[in-house]
Parts: sequence; structure tokens; C-alpha cells
Amino acid sequence: MSRSIKELMSLTGRAAVVTGGAGHVGREICDTLAELGATVAVVDRQDAKACAERVAKAFKVETLALDVDLSDETATRAVAAQVQARFGRCDILVNNAAFVGTSNLTGWAVPFAEQSVATWRQAIEVNLTAAFVLSQALAPLLSAQAGSIINIASIYGNLGPDWRRYEGTALGNPAAYAASKGGLIQLTRWLATTLAPRIRVNAISPGGIERGQPKAFADQYVAQTPMQRMAREEDLKGAIAFLASDASAYMTGQNIMVDGGYSAW
Repeated sequence: MSRSIKELMSLTGRAAVVTGGAGHVGREICDTLAELGATVAVVDRQDAKACAERVAKAFKVETLALDVDLSDETATRAVAAQVQARFGRCDILVNNAAFVGTSNLTGWAVPFAEQSVATWRQAIEVNLTAAFVLSQALAPLLSAQAGSIINIASIYGNLGPDWRRYEGTALGNPAAYAASKGGLIQLTRWLATTLAPRIRVNAISPGGIERGQPKAFADQYVAQTPMQRMAREEDLKGAIAFLASDASAYMTGQNIMVDGGYSAW
């Protein structure tokens, strides 16, 4: 007998790991998974405890706060043992943590000639290598539960930047961000064919999220977007719920564009 949509979407009894869980997007991801019934391990360098406590109180689920530097391989691999010790399982891994275009890093959101190799390497470690390490470390637990890996990529892993959007602003679009997100999309495909059939691996590529960008940038971005607005964190909830749950049980290796149609032109 086929299951109802409510049954397919339920995450009750499942355990999730969310990197960058205390950030803007990460909080929405944690809330979505917890609302559907999952226990949640919040992995972040700061505010993980506060986020985990908030999620536990709001959704009455068990949570775990892990303060982890994802550029540290040893600390990153240790997440698997900590999750197993606390939850005894892992069903969902969301690789969300990343340095983004507005990150306050030296040699980051600056003209190409000034972008530094040290910052490039740091970004690749957090944005891409950590996803590889965590997927590898958690694969045995995920396989035992026929789990799901969700990688949070970006439109800039799919498209080149239109520099006209940035003229007259202090905003940047670092090469390392685009390269790491593009790599994450290809890692998604590689893992999907490698870890199947026990683990599904998919990506979500959000469009630009409204966070008080300069009006000149926002106006130009919106003019290029069929939905006539920038994204909100809430816009990712549906894709997260779908890919984390059995509603997407026959999907793997896919990259879902949640960009208001920006990439459809």
C-alpha cells in the first residue's frame, strides 16, 4: 500500500546533522528538519549551543550542539562518533557551512588581483573539503539507514557572476566561492553514483538571498529574476523537506535550483 504524503514527509525517529546550523540558512534548515520530527545535531563554530537549545525548545526534539572548526579534518571526522554516541544513528547530512561573498576575510571579497591563495585554500577547506570528509565519515551510519545527503551549493556554482550588479557597491563575488560551490555540485553527482543505492545525494542551489544589500545591487538582481524578488531563507524549506524525506526516495544526483527563475533566462 502506498504511503500518504504526510507519512512520506515525516522524519520522526530520524537523526540529522547540519553544518553551519547556527547561520541564517542553517537555522531554517534545522527548524525544517525538527518540525518534521528529526533530532538535530547543530554543527557550527559559534552559537551552536544556543541554536540547538532553541530548536529543542521550539520543536520538542532532541538536539546536539557541536562546536567544530570544519577546516580541521580531525575535528570534522570526530562528528560521526559524537553523533553515533548521542543519537545512535544518522539519517540526514546537510552540508551547509560555507564562507560566502560577504564574509569578512582578508583577500576574499576584493578584486581578483587581490584575492589571496591563503583565503582560497581556507574557503575550499570549509566549503568543499569538509563536505567530502563528513560524507565519508558518516557514510557507514547513513548507509545503515538508507540516508540522504543534501549539499547546499549556489547559483554561482552553476553560473558566472554578472559584474554589472556589483558596480558602485562594496560587495564581492570571490573566485573561491564559485569554484567551491561548483565543486560541491560535481561532488554531489560523484557521491550519488558511488554511494547508491543505500545513500541518496542531492544538491540545492539557492539564488541570492536578501540581507540588506545595497539598493542598486538588489534592484538589478530583482530585474533579472522572473519572480521579481530576491530569495528568503524560508524559500529553502520546501526543498530541504523534500530531499531529506522519503518523498524524494527515487531522486539522487540532482541539483535543484531555488533561484526564482534567475537561471532560466
